[in-house]
Amino acid sequence: MPVKDILLLGNPVLRQKCSPVKRAHAEDIRGLIGDLRDTLQEFRRQRGFGRGIAAPQIGSTKQVVFVDFEYSGALINPRIVKRSTKKFTLWDDCFSFPDILAYVVRNYGITVSFQDEGGKSRKLSAEGALSELLQHEIDHINGILAIDRAVDSRHIVLRSEFEKMSHKSQLML
Repeated sequence: MPVKDILLLGNPVLRQKCSPVKRAHAEDIRGLIGDLRDTLQEFRRQRGFGRGIAAPQIGSTKQVVFVDFEYSGALINPRIVKRSTKKFTLWDDCFSFPDILAYVVRNYGITVSFQDEGGKSRKLSAEGALSELLQHEIDHINGILAIDRAVDSRHIVLRSEFEKMSHKSQLML
């Protein structure tokens, strides 16, 4: 599958709520999943980071995400069905604005219902880093970006400034 260009902050597709997939095993959805997988791998090769990607980031408005971290594969029509009351905070980044970090609050644990690539209904329970990743990617298919989840506007920073601050232990927490 071809590696796709990643849409950047400001592209209106990133703000659209995606449409449910009707046939998970359809050829166009298989192609989309391959594009997501290959684009994720290429981004990781070039930038040195990356654990997941959502369809709108490559211009598709279908409810599909692909992750390769603790769980590897596509989640079609993913929906968070359970959230823990325990929360945690972290500096979140995104392929669509790779030079910006946002300090966000996420649920420590979640359960996601979804269809796999064969159309089978599944559930996945996740905690910690995988939970955060899934929340980030599911937000994407709902037109929500990590900067929308920032604690406040002072907690959106350039990666270069974050790195300077972290070396001086002056993080704005």
